Amino acid sequence: MSFNGEFHRSRPHPWHGLKSRSDKAGEEHIVNAFIEMTPDDVVKYEIDKETGYLCVDRPQRTTSRLPALYGFIPQTYCGSNVAKLCDKVDEADGDPLDICIYTERRIERAPILLKANIIGGIQMIDDGEADDKIIAILEDDHVWGKVTDISEMSPIAVERLQHYFNTYKIAPGKKLNINVDTVYGRDRALEVLQASMDDYWADFGKFHEEK
Repeated sequence: MSFNGEFHRSRPHPWHGLKSRSDKAGEEHIVNAFIEMTPDDVVKYEIDKETGYLCVDRPQRTTSRLPALYGFIPQTYCGSNVAKLCDKVDEADGDPLDICIYTERRIERAPILLKANIIGGIQMIDDGEADDKIIAILEDDHVWGKVTDISEMSPIAVERLQHYFNTYKIAPGKKLNINVDTVYGRDRALEVLQASMDDYWADFGKFHEEK
């Protein structure tokens, strides 16, 4: 294979260089998701915000495993607008908006980028901060692809996510302050998404303007 001397010197930053979703009308529920973890992972992986590379956050202490793919939606940020949607807190966690994605076909590698159909979410409160988890389905999934709202999924799917997030930070001597009791449907999830996009551009828009 010949080489013409042209190549990309750098890739887009997964958080700042990729779009949240399509600009097409009627596709507001279809988002880009950057996957950090798969259900097989027993180590907590997380994007390094400075470099965009995936790094080890911590080995998981418990035997609890993710029931879905896990990552974040690019160009989102959980700040004041996200916090306003949760009447039990005054602030959000200051991270990109998390997303959990169900698919019938097993995906065993990360990091990857995929498109997902938002169907709902969990209003997670972690140590007094809003830390919402959006729930979605892999676009065009052959088993769950026609699901449009969390109410159409088996309740056990959400229960397993709630259990995971209720226990994944357990450590000896550490008192957890986590609440994952509130589950919401697509309409509310899209409100959270929009709030996180507004927070992102309020905090990071100036860096895009400087380019």
